[in-house]
This record gives sequence, structure tokens and C-alpha cells, in this order.
Amino acid sequence: MSGYQVIERAQLADSELQGYRVGANVCLIFVDMEPGQGPRLHRHTYEETFVILEGRATFTAGPDTIEAVAGQIVIVRAGVPHKFVNSGEGRLRQIDIHSSPRFVTEWLED
Repeated sequence: MSGYQVIERAQLADSELQGYRVGANVCLIFVDMEPGQGPRLHRHTYEETFVILEGRATFTAGPDTIEAVAGQIVIVRAGVPHKFVNSGEGRLRQIDIHSSPRFVTEWLED
């Protein structure tokens, strides 16, 4: 067994806003959203890291609002309620990294 693993994106099942377990101690979400789209308020027992690849997102993290654009990374600490919306005029593409081997979410809004 080697000291690394390579996973092709096409090997992962395609399901919007689902956590992909990739054989490491993280889960990934590949976000590709139209303007105005985004998940409702939720939280995790672990940190979540958002890598913005394209577009603009407005994040709510606790009482704070954060504007993030392509090239930026947003980290939300464990237990902090958060959500984001594509606040740009084009598509939002980002990778969300869950610091957990399992995707666990507590939804706080209907």
C-alpha cells in the first residue's frame, strides 16, 4: 500500500450538497450554484473550510456576514451556525471541506 491516494472526481456519486467520503478524515462537497442559491442555516461539530474557486458568496457565520470571492478561503469553526448564498451574477463554484470522516449536519432552518 502506498502513502497516498488519488481519487477521480468522476468516481464520486453526484448528489447536490451531499458529503463525499474520500477515504481520508474529511468529507468534500463540490458546490456549483446559480445566483441566489445556497444552503439554509446549519452547524457542524467540526470545522468547515470553504475554498471559493469562482464567483462570489455571502456567508453568515454566527452574527457575522462575510463577503468572499474566488481565490479566498473561509473557515467556520465547530459549532458556529452558518450558511452561504451565491451573491454574484454568475455561477458559484467552491469546494467545502468538512473536517470529519462523516458528513454530519444539524439543520437550524426549515
